[in-house]
Amino acid sequence: MVETVASVGLPIDEKLIIKKNRIKPANLDEAGLKRISIVTGIHGDELEGQYVCYELQRRIAAQYDKLTGIVDIYPAMNPLGIDSITRGIPAFDLDMNRLFPGNIDGNMTEYLAAEIMEDVSGSNCVIDIHASNIYLTEIPQIRINELHEKQLVPLAKCTNVDFIWVHGASTVLESTFAHSLNSIGTPVLVVEMGVGMRLTKAYGDQLIDGIFNLMKELGIWSGDVAEVREPMISRNPQDVSYLNASASGLFIPEKSHGARVSEGELIGRIVDPLTSRILDEVKSPINGMLFTIREYPIVDEGSLMGRILKEEVCNYE
Repeated sequence: MVETVASVGLPIDEKLIIKKNRIKPANLDEAGLKRISIVTGIHGDELEGQYVCYELQRRIAAQYDKLTGIVDIYPAMNPLGIDSITRGIPAFDLDMNRLFPGNIDGNMTEYLAAEIMEDVSGSNCVIDIHASNIYLTEIPQIRINELHEKQLVPLAKCTNVDFIWVHGASTVLESTFAHSLNSIGTPVLVVEMGVGMRLTKAYGDQLIDGIFNLMKELGIWSGDVAEVREPMISRNPQDVSYLNASASGLFIPEKSHGARVSEGELIGRIVDPLTSRILDEVKSPINGMLFTIREYPIVDEGSLMGRILKEEVCNYE
């Protein structure tokens, strides 16, 4: 059933409406049922979660009798951003993921954030799906604040992602959706995958298999589920090496996303299209896996071109 989470008036008799679709077993009282919430579209240029919302609902409908709990689908937390292909909330020049927990008596954006918090809180688990930006492609991963590691890592292991990245508390932005809910006891898993403004169907299908597996673990799904992979887990900042551009130019990759690389191996070149000069050869500083790669080819000095997870953390067959 489609429900309105929040609604505010806009100029010229328009409204900003945030909606969800609640799917629950027929003829059962909601009280006592476990609930999972699938959230996406906080950033309007991140569309990978849109496919997950569609396909998850399609698969549930195909085996509706296997549903034993509540699934709340929030496909567009920032509908104006999605409509205008804008990362933040257009006209306000605000990143919605810096507004939580919001204020019910505040301005329009603070009010929306507060209403979203109220609606989602109390879920047994929340999957907050993000894509990368338009510049980078990411393997399916979950990023976890070390303050909530004990609660979240066991849940994350169920989701079929390739990588769980546990990061230090000092890097946490307290105004994010995930941190605000985790701080009040509603567990949120932040998924990063794919690239901005695009759909990566294979990554979406991978995550959907994991969501069904998690739903079964939580008692929300009784049907068969796919076998999920064992994720790589990093807890040490030294596990990840960053590749930053030493010059401005055109980045031409030589390695594909997810490739295993050796120390000193060529990742790509930065070239000057005007003179055909090679400005820099980007080489791997360690043995490991290229889990982030530059998608947008124009780089400035200092631009991030990739991330490599060291070999000791990687699970290779």
